[in-house]
Amino acid sequence: MPDNSHFYQPKDGHQLPHDPFNAIIAPRPIGWISTKSATGQVNLAPYSFFNAFNYHPPIIGFSSIGYKDSVKNAADTGEFCWNLVTRSLVDLMNQTSAAVDPSIDEFELAGLAKGQSKIIDVPYVALSPVVMECKTSQVIQLQTAKGDTCQTWMVFGEVVGVHIAKSAIKEGIYDTAAMHPVMRGGGPGDYFSVDELQKFELQRPK
Repeated sequence: MPDNSHFYQPKDGHQLPHDPFNAIIAPRPIGWISTKSATGQVNLAPYSFFNAFNYHPPIIGFSSIGYKDSVKNAADTGEFCWNLVTRSLVDLMNQTSAAVDPSIDEFELAGLAKGQSKIIDVPYVALSPVVMECKTSQVIQLQTAKGDTCQTWMVFGEVVGVHIAKSAIKEGIYDTAAMHPVMRGGGPGDYFSVDELQKFELQRPK
């Protein structure tokens, strides 16, 4: 790294107007997670720390700063759904990020219709072109290198059912760009989307 780089140790602060960490690890898929509590209360919330972690079986996961309703519900019932956020859904997704009482149904708050899952007992965003039904496989409280616990929990789920809109499949291949997925960037409110202009192909060496 050249000497003109900006170096900092996170424990001492970044000395910048806004933390660059989540802008560097970006853009990140949005974990738009729907859950249902043990008593039947529905919850829908977006998480910017989300990704896929395994092929067979497929496992996805999201990280929550604080033991929020999504974590508690996924832990208590063992189920959650991931809903793809598209450019057309981004404003509705943003409405579901509001900090509201656990008794509030974010589907109703944002005016989103619910779809009925086929395998698990959790509703999904009916307008989302891709939904993954998941069985919770692990809930892990993160810790530091020294072993101190963080107030952050990682929820992993095995994907047991996948809904894909037929319009998203072309010649048998899922068309990522056609769905215009939205991802979280850095800064106070930076987001990115994908379209065909950003696409390029790169074959792995044999």
